[in-house]
Amino acid sequence: MPEPDHEVVVVGGGPTGTGVGVFTARYGLDTVVYDRGNAALARAAFIENYPGFPGGIDVETLTALFRDHLAEAGGDRREDLVESVERDDTGFRVTPADGEPVTARYVVAAAWYDASYLRALDDGDEFFETHEHHGEEREQLDRDLPNDDGSTPVDGLYVAAPTDGRNDQVAIAVGHGAHVARTVLADLRRSEGFSGGVVPHYDWLRPDSEFTGEWADRDRWREWFDSELHGDDEVPAERIDDLRERYIDRAFATRLSEEEIAARRERGHRRLAEHLDSDVVLDAIDDEEIAAYLADGDAIGSNT
Repeated sequence: MPEPDHEVVVVGGGPTGTGVGVFTARYGLDTVVYDRGNAALARAAFIENYPGFPGGIDVETLTALFRDHLAEAGGDRREDLVESVERDDTGFRVTPADGEPVTARYVVAAAWYDASYLRALDDGDEFFETHEHHGEEREQLDRDLPNDDGSTPVDGLYVAAPTDGRNDQVAIAVGHGAHVARTVLADLRRSEGFSGGVVPHYDWLRPDSEFTGEWADRDRWREWFDSELHGDDEVPAERIDDLRERYIDRAFATRLSEEEIAARRERGHRRLAEHLDSDVVLDAIDDEEIAAYLADGDAIGSNT
């Protein structure tokens, strides 16, 4: 089978699609998100229920943060409308309105506005249903098509949007996108030979304290891996050995020292500050804090 251009294509770059793309890209999958820029979020006047912003957050800044995070994770956002998704010998062929067609192993539908681009995959006329909207009959994607985890009867196709109730609020939409992304990752890992309790992927960074005692020893991790893996005679022993070491390597790569945590904290604050109005930030800082900061700077300068 020829290799696809990308491992994951996400159709829709709003909160749901961003939730998908950040997770798959951070895992290391070549991820492309098609975003024509008219997500439902843009219709909101202001966001006051997104956790982490006690004073609320304006739509423009939140959207910029979403896009910046996707890029930081390694995802590629393309401003284009997807017109069709078809089966291909690599998995899927995705045709946008303006750009060149691309192929992908996995496709995640995450566009709230329309799902007609999936029509070529609907061999049994089961994807769409007719409903009444303001007195008019319209065709929409059958909300029962995807399972709760976003998987569908079409291997490699997932639906994160539109769904009933899971794309109506930005906080829920982002979380649902991440939930569906983890389904994609779980299916990928199963295809590679993972099974049992080592299938789920948890995108967690851990402090040094999580790798002390017996868990500082790779042999303890090997013992745990073997206890969680379901036996499968079709997976060669050498393949299991490779999967085991990859799993442990990835686990240890999440380990952060206190210095690394502090560095990431500072960088995280700076990256966030890049999206904030500098005058407002300065106004929010107490005058005594500014005086103390400047005094510290003077003290450091006098000792150099």
